[in-house]
Amino acid sequence: MPDFTNTLIVGISSRTLFDLEEEDKLFKEKGISEYRRVQREKENEELKPGTAFHLVQALLNLNKLSTTNRLVEVIVMSSNSPETGVRVLNSIKSLNLDITRSAFTGGEKIASYIEAFQVDLFLSKNEQDVQEVIDSKTAAAALILEPPTNFQSEKDTVRIAFDADAVLFSDESEQIYKSQGMDAFHKNESDNENIPLKEGPHGKLLKTLSRIQQYMDTTIELTPLRLAIVTARNSPSHMRVIKTLRDWDVYVDEAFFLGGMPKDKILKAFNAHIFFDDQDVHLDGAKKVVPSAKVPYSSDSPLKKKKEK
Repeated sequence: MPDFTNTLIVGISSRTLFDLEEEDKLFKEKGISEYRRVQREKENEELKPGTAFHLVQALLNLNKLSTTNRLVEVIVMSSNSPETGVRVLNSIKSLNLDITRSAFTGGEKIASYIEAFQVDLFLSKNEQDVQEVIDSKTAAAALILEPPTNFQSEKDTVRIAFDADAVLFSDESEQIYKSQGMDAFHKNESDNENIPLKEGPHGKLLKTLSRIQQYMDTTIELTPLRLAIVTARNSPSHMRVIKTLRDWDVYVDEAFFLGGMPKDKILKAFNAHIFFDDQDVHLDGAKKVVPSAKVPYSSDSPLKKKKEK
């Protein structure tokens, strides 16, 4: 049995890897029979890249940098049947993507198979699937948004950017800000500067990414896997973030404490392959310049319940 202890495992939906929006529209408007017919008719036509295609391509390239173990494993996970998934598999082959594992559930919930495949990160355009994975706490998950226009991907590096609160860290501090205001938030973070923040939905993912950096054939400062935090926090609340990362033994290449400034220009300069955030106000600008994904609050979070009200 393969040992994936030091491997990042990404589960990705076919609509996230490839542009299947027309096919999805056909399925919703004409039903499964017409969808199956068209997919079979076009199964040898290569699909166009989706929002996360360049991220997957760059992640898989990291495997060239380790002589000891496979750093990244990607699994295509789709609610399609195996028959209607042939076009996806053919496109993977024709585009020379090093993907050998797949799961076609034929309409069954994908979330049920996340733990079985040992997935660390699940990316999808299906909001329900993402929410179920977030609620299960078995893996990091995010809802992929529409692709940016004119995005120029770097192939020799992987650039991943995260928001902080409610993404990397728990939403406890965010709750203080939402309910009591900025002054109370800063006071809480200053008072608890030396107490590490709790893991959020993507905390374990960040630790995994930092760990695989150590298995590349170069020093951690020079690896082509570059990690960044782009957060609305600023002084004096920034020190708790830095000290938490130190406590986690996580190396982050870049950190931007913006104090409420827009994030899109920073992300464009960083040229992120993917940016994870929990708030639409930041994602609305970010998704226009870099591939972006929304991290939903867990169903039992006060922030989610407040948003629904």
